[in-house]
Amino acid sequence: MNILVDIGHPGHVHLFRIPIQNWSEHGHNVVVSIRERDIVGQLLKAYDIPYHVASTARYGVAGQFYELLEHDWQVLRLARQHKSDVLLGTSVAAAHVSRITATKSIIFNEDDDANVKLFAGLTYPFADAIVVPDFVIGQRTPRHVVYPSCQELAYLHPNHYRPDPSVLSELGVQEGEPYFILRLVALKAYHDVGQAGISPAMRRKLIDLLSQHGRVFITVEGVLPEELRQYQIPMLPHRIHHAMNYARMLIADSQTMTAESAILGVPAIRCNTFVAKGVSLHDELEQKYGLTYGFVPSDEEKMFEKIQSLLAIPDLPGEWQRRRAVYLSDKIDAAAWITQFVEEFGSRGHTR
Repeated sequence: MNILVDIGHPGHVHLFRIPIQNWSEHGHNVVVSIRERDIVGQLLKAYDIPYHVASTARYGVAGQFYELLEHDWQVLRLARQHKSDVLLGTSVAAAHVSRITATKSIIFNEDDDANVKLFAGLTYPFADAIVVPDFVIGQRTPRHVVYPSCQELAYLHPNHYRPDPSVLSELGVQEGEPYFILRLVALKAYHDVGQAGISPAMRRKLIDLLSQHGRVFITVEGVLPEELRQYQIPMLPHRIHHAMNYARMLIADSQTMTAESAILGVPAIRCNTFVAKGVSLHDELEQKYGLTYGFVPSDEEKMFEKIQSLLAIPDLPGEWQRRRAVYLSDKIDAAAWITQFVEEFGSRGHTR
């Protein structure tokens, strides 16, 4: 079977990298197209996965509309050259191109419909299968396929993820030495319009507080201001999950890294305006499993109180690992499930 995987976000490199390896080992021919943004290409190179650049990230309404057309066209060309049987990804292009080429499309998403209205509107009507975790709030059609896990467990499930303690020497910290990671994002995606996260003033206060309890490392989307370069994490992007695993806490305005930290069993504080809208992945991690906490920027005082209360817990890492064990007992290995689902779905006759 010829499988085309279209990737537009660094997190989706991790989502598909193990299934890509599995499909290749099972004799399938896999090609990857990407939207070149942030570190997508860098991550694929680190995992030795060849790829084709279908478009480069553009911003603003006009820029994103042009990029949508460009990306669709380039994925169409690649699908025809590759003679793809299945197109998949968290991808508008995979759905559109599949209708032109009469191939199958499998669209993966873990955001509530209300938070990605444009994506759902552009993608769902054209998809053959829409794959979502069971916590996602939104429509359910005969083409929806629900599974009891999340995308992050395609690469952070214990079946695949093993912490690497050598990361401590890369960071320059001793075993058991507390350190904290502060993650800052650009909030430039289409669904980020009008959203806000950690302000420069709040960032300074966080550094001052956390520095009293250990080292502080900052990872950013974009360029770190000169005055903060001393805190920049000395880490290749594909190594970040190991750094997160040994951290005492992560504070971020990033949706993805907050969830990843919580799933690793590391306390995660999320501060952005998405908290007020509700995000089912984070709501489940917070309300059902107690692994993360969310605050809107205007609740800064409450956020700092929560951070200080967490720092006062005598065995904070042990407590979060116990909570993580409960979470994992309720979930399946997403990579194994995705591998099997795509192979079985792709082998069926086309029904649309």
